[in-house]
Amino acid sequence: MISMIFGKTHDISELNEELIGKQVVLGGWIEDLRKLGKMSFITLRDVSGISQVIVKGELNDNLGEINRQSVVSIKGIVQETKARDFAFEVKAEELDMRNQKTASIFKLRHHVLQSLRKTLAEKKFIEITTPKIIGSASEGGADLFSLDYFGDTAYLAQSPQLYKEQMTIGLERVFEISNFYRAENSHTGRHLTEFTSIDIEAAFMDYTDVMDVLEALVIEVYKFTSENCKKEQEMIDHTIEIPSAPFERITYNQCIEELKQAGEKVEFGDDLLDAHLRIIGKNHPGFYFLTDWPMKLKPFYIREKDEDATLSRSFDLQFGYLELSSGGTRLHDSELLKSRLKEQDLDPAQFTDHLKTFDWGMPPHSGWGMGLDRLMTTLIGIDNVREVVLYPRDPDRLRP
Repeated sequence: MISMIFGKTHDISELNEELIGKQVVLGGWIEDLRKLGKMSFITLRDVSGISQVIVKGELNDNLGEINRQSVVSIKGIVQETKARDFAFEVKAEELDMRNQKTASIFKLRHHVLQSLRKTLAEKKFIEITTPKIIGSASEGGADLFSLDYFGDTAYLAQSPQLYKEQMTIGLERVFEISNFYRAENSHTGRHLTEFTSIDIEAAFMDYTDVMDVLEALVIEVYKFTSENCKKEQEMIDHTIEIPSAPFERITYNQCIEELKQAGEKVEFGDDLLDAHLRIIGKNHPGFYFLTDWPMKLKPFYIREKDEDATLSRSFDLQFGYLELSSGGTRLHDSELLKSRLKEQDLDPAQFTDHLKTFDWGMPPHSGWGMGLDRLMTTLIGIDNVREVVLYPRDPDRLRP
């Protein structure tokens, strides 16, 4: 059987006559692989040497596509061998494969995080860490995990939104890269209940300014990994191509017109469904900004446009049909914010602590949040976020 094996018992150099007929667990890399009908011969390498592993029967049938340099753990019986290059061989009973393609994905993720932090620091953003156990919904939404907090009801944070806004008062430009939680019962390749978000907030910037920051950040991630991760690209059989700038910017109203031309029955104020975004994505492949959404479709803290109060100073960053980021200019007047909360049937009393901070002198500010996991799928050319997360969490998965 192919299974999870832990606890290496011997280095290859420790195999000897006394171990013949006994079970061992080896771990290492596949140096060579020869498949001969119902049998396979693996040359296994570890830090101490090389050995031959014989794979037969059902285990051989289940090998699938295994590549040289794959990491494996093998449980089997030591036996004598007729091969002249080896003193002993191991007849495999169980095999656990660790493919270098998977390792390369997470090495790339590491380099992406390095690039993000470096670029944001160069742009004078200060990294912060906000609470993940909170007393009220940060965005007023219903998709929250609740828990008992010493007799009080608490929630797992769905974003750092209110905290990062508050931090602009003293730090001006802040960012956070951390895990957040949404209790969405979604079963798609784009959704997770625990996800990694990259968030920024900047005082004295409008939404067009933070769009520029986001565009530069994405391009630098692609550039950095394209130039510094050649081996990883080779292992995943994907070449990272740096997107051209500037990213196209299209308005919500333009999208509505394109959808009508495609025969869709949509009107101003309708939310864009997945089917709509797939049509728009075909018209605009790659990265593009979708701007100036109707106010009614945006959270309470988003500011309207001066020239048209029905439109918001907001944007989404899209990659084809896939939404990567959402952001905009925030309201920085507490009275206007209270009115907006009431308009959206939210109780201002639930946001008392946040509203107090406006008395300290809240500057005009803008920001965005972007899903790291979704960004990774665009970088390496796959369409399932679970493949870029070490221990993905979705409605059906809580372990390991």
